[in-house]
Amino acid sequence: MRARRSWVPPRRSSGLAERLADHTTLRLGGPARAWVRATTEEELVEAVSAADAAGEPVLVLGGGSNLVVADEGFAGTVVEVATRGVSADTDPAGDAEDPTCGGALVTVAAGETWDDLVAQAVERGWVGIEALSGIPGSVGATPIQNVGAYGQEVSQTIASVRVWDRKLNGIRTFAAADCGFGYRTSRFKIDRYDANGGRHLVLSVTFQLRQGSLGAPVAYAELARSLGVEPGTRAPLPDVRAAVLRLRGSKGMVLDPADHDTWSAGSFFTNPVLPASEVPEGAPAWPTAEDGLVKTSAAWLIEHAGFGKGYGLDREPGRVSLSTKHTLALTNRGGASAADLLALAGEVRDGVAASYGITLVNEPVLVGCSL
Repeated sequence: MRARRSWVPPRRSSGLAERLADHTTLRLGGPARAWVRATTEEELVEAVSAADAAGEPVLVLGGGSNLVVADEGFAGTVVEVATRGVSADTDPAGDAEDPTCGGALVTVAAGETWDDLVAQAVERGWVGIEALSGIPGSVGATPIQNVGAYGQEVSQTIASVRVWDRKLNGIRTFAAADCGFGYRTSRFKIDRYDANGGRHLVLSVTFQLRQGSLGAPVAYAELARSLGVEPGTRAPLPDVRAAVLRLRGSKGMVLDPADHDTWSAGSFFTNPVLPASEVPEGAPAWPTAEDGLVKTSAAWLIEHAGFGKGYGLDREPGRVSLSTKHTLALTNRGGASAADLLALAGEVRDGVAASYGITLVNEPVLVGCSL
């Protein structure tokens, strides 16, 4: 058994306890018992390792875009990942890229903001993540969920993921083939260290990106229509990014402090993957890599079970609702509690189950609470 010692965080905020509500896109969550902001890999590993050795609960926080934290807060230490750094093998000096190189290996610190990376990739002609524009959160979180949108997933461009293994107490590097990527999942999501977190603390992610002026072939029909191209064809990188940001913005999926439709965790439920025979009549279905299974639309199920856009706004006290722009997002209309949000999520989940016999699964991580 691991020896335990008194827990003294290496760095912590002063004054009043930090509230998770101030660090999550839902703007929900009570205070943390302690808070460490790690700006280097060494600080990050030290903070998590010291807490683990002391038996202190740890919550590793990136951009806070995929979390629902209990109103009571977190009875442990939050370690905020604030590491920075983007380096490409084509450009060691940070100047112009080598035009003779057909691709770029780009290594990014876990704490970098994801959309900043996408914007830089578009500017520098790195191809393969442009359709993932506008997604909030940090780079280190993207392989955990295998983040995806508009026909792209990060697993398509990840070369390797470098982690601190909390069980082995050492640094490991996983090639993409060893990451266990699937629809909104990976080994980093499945392999647990304890009830509060995963075994693998992501330190950096290396992407293999093609170089050019045109984006990857457009794989999503809605995006193709917005660009005015046929599916499977390519469009200029800046055009793809602009089109994705317009589409996400129209659905309340681009963060805007003035728009309560964006006070959310993005899509709250994942699209169900099930046998084709179980897809309700009229519901969309897309083939998957799994034999006999298809993916159907959680948004379609929610809407056809009677939960339309803005559901909940007309009920007292009206602090939470489905987004008025997109039924997959559950939103904080101001003054909400995590309990309010989870009550609405449970109502939607149970309503879909009663109508179609399909149980929706939440995508955000629930901390100190359950659905």
